[in-house]
Order: sequence, then C-alpha cells, then structure tokens
Amino acid sequence: MSDVDWDGLRDRAVEAATHAYAPYSNYPVGVAALVDDGRLLQGCNVENAAYGVGLCAECGLVSQLHLTGGGRLTHVVCVNGKGDVIMPCGRCRQLLWENGGPTMLLWTVSGVKPMSEVLPDAFGPDDLA
Repeated sequence: MSDVDWDGLRDRAVEAATHAYAPYSNYPVGVAALVDDGRLLQGCNVENAAYGVGLCAECGLVSQLHLTGGGRLTHVVCVNGKGDVIMPCGRCRQLLWENGGPTMLLWTVSGVKPMSEVLPDAFGPDDLA
C-alpha cells in the first residue's frame, strides 16, 4: 500500500466519526487524510433536518484543507461509525478528485486505489479550459 501508516490514518477517521452529527440516519461517517505537506486532516458528516443540505464528511475535510493552508490530498480513508472502510459517494469522489487529483490514494472497500481508478474519465479543472 506504500509506506503510509494506513491503519493509523483509519484510526483518525474512526475518531472523527465520533464527532458526526447524524441524528436522522444514525450513520456517522469519519474521514482522515494526509496532505502533500504532511498535515493530517479529519472530517465528519453533519446532517440537517432538510436532508438534502447535509454535509458529507469529505466536505468538512476539504473545508479543513483550504482553511489550514491548501495543498493537495495524497492519502484518504473514510469509515462508518463501526470503523468499516466505506466508499465515498459520487459527489465526494468529485471533491476528492478536485483536491487530490488522479494520483491521490484512497483506501476503498476493495483496497487502496488511485483516484484515476476510483473515478475514471473524471471531469476536472482541465475540462474547463
């Protein structure tokens, strides 16, 4: 998988899930990531009574990325409240692509994969040129 401590990163995602606000679905989600400058970031889901405006854990993660100095995500793992590795939804795969690019590594339900495999033929900033 590389020399990254994936289990430690997963532990940080599990810890983040304990802060989730999920009173409607009772499905807490946590995410943890490494940034190209070595920072460790976390995020958790935040639900809303108007279901469609809830925030996925990855949204909080990307907000933290930009709030703390920007950069590129390099390694990411998402977990549910039981600590199981889960796949980000489609919207969040797009967020991760935008902020990590095709080489960002994601621990998926079928192992660690680069975003180029998780979101093949992705739409990104280069498509707007």
